[in-house]
Amino acid sequence: MQSVSETSESPVPATGKRMGHPMHWITVFIAMMCLLISNGMVITGITAFDSAMLTEFSDWSRGDLKLRGLITLALTGLLAPLVGILIDKIGVKFLVMVGTVVLSLCFYAYGNIRDITDLYIIHAAFSIVLLACGLNVAVILVSNWFVKLRGTAIGIAVVGTSLGGAVLAPLFSSWLADGMTWREAMQLAALIPSCLFLLALFLLRNRPTDMGLKPFGFDGNAETSNADLSQHGLTYKEAIKTRSFWSIAFIAMFTFYTIMGFQANLVLHLMDLGFTLQAAAAGLSVLFVPALIGKFLFGLVADKITGKGVLYTNLLLMLAGLGGMLVADKDNVLIAIGLIGFMWGGFYTLLQLNAVNNFGLRASGKLLGTITVLDAFGGGLGIWATGAIYDAYGSYYNAFMIFCVLVALSVVLISQVKKHV
Repeated sequence: MQSVSETSESPVPATGKRMGHPMHWITVFIAMMCLLISNGMVITGITAFDSAMLTEFSDWSRGDLKLRGLITLALTGLLAPLVGILIDKIGVKFLVMVGTVVLSLCFYAYGNIRDITDLYIIHAAFSIVLLACGLNVAVILVSNWFVKLRGTAIGIAVVGTSLGGAVLAPLFSSWLADGMTWREAMQLAALIPSCLFLLALFLLRNRPTDMGLKPFGFDGNAETSNADLSQHGLTYKEAIKTRSFWSIAFIAMFTFYTIMGFQANLVLHLMDLGFTLQAAAAGLSVLFVPALIGKFLFGLVADKITGKGVLYTNLLLMLAGLGGMLVADKDNVLIAIGLIGFMWGGFYTLLQLNAVNNFGLRASGKLLGTITVLDAFGGGLGIWATGAIYDAYGSYYNAFMIFCVLVALSVVLISQVKKHV
């Protein structure tokens, strides 16, 4: 597989600015905030409340609680093919604003749940959040604004998924440590999405031509740039007939099962090893801070280096970290977690870039939506199955073994990925 940065040789925009118009990078920042808040609140930060919820609802098992993640991500996957259509119909700006409102309402309602049915209904609604201001929207938004440095821009944007876990989980756990109940903390957290709502309302634009600008690095006039970019690449029917597309889709499914199952159960696993709640929540930062560094650094690498070597290195070292989790104890577990985070972060960025650039933007919405059907189902299954395996065996050892097998299969599938445009 060649580098997904073939366009890096495109000339700089006619504005003459090496780094483009400020709106190019403001858009990247907003995309990053989308992922920080949506993923950080729905997927990662919320795990800081797990122990308190299991204590209050003592009849729930870990598998019962983690089924919520499967519900959210399975619905996200099923509805994901609609995202490309919605982006074309109503635009990213409106979607993001709707997503933030739904997120605030859901978190406020979370503080009032009375039984597990309430929990599952709220997590079904969370799928709207991940669709409206989640990964696909962020990647397509940035791709529309960048030709040159697209790898760097997407790398910065997807840092938001890790930054959300690194910031919000410790924040929520500190609220609990200060004497706030988990219900009060949930309702206070409902205010956080208002920041993203205001950014979208006042600053976000769907495409550069909405402001008379060009995608950064596009060699053409502003009036034709959107049309030219949108027509570049394979059609949906052409792309899904390739071995590369299905290899990427199954790599996404296997790796998302692994990382989502791992991160969603990490706080509880660290508490099992003897960490306090605050220390266990800080352990999420040991996963997510290296991941956000990896996402940014490997975004830069993707604009410079060709070949599959980086992809293989990412997954092989991630596999080594997962193997370390099988034998790690309280004294050395954070080393394995940091290695997993850093390598996953890099691979995550490269996977998104390949999904866009190996097939072009012509059918990017539909293609990303189809991939999301598999990776969201895999991620949700990983969250639930990892908890259920703990319930069955009293430890996460067998769950970590499954992670190792799936990442090893992903290494094999990399050999089938090729660039088609």
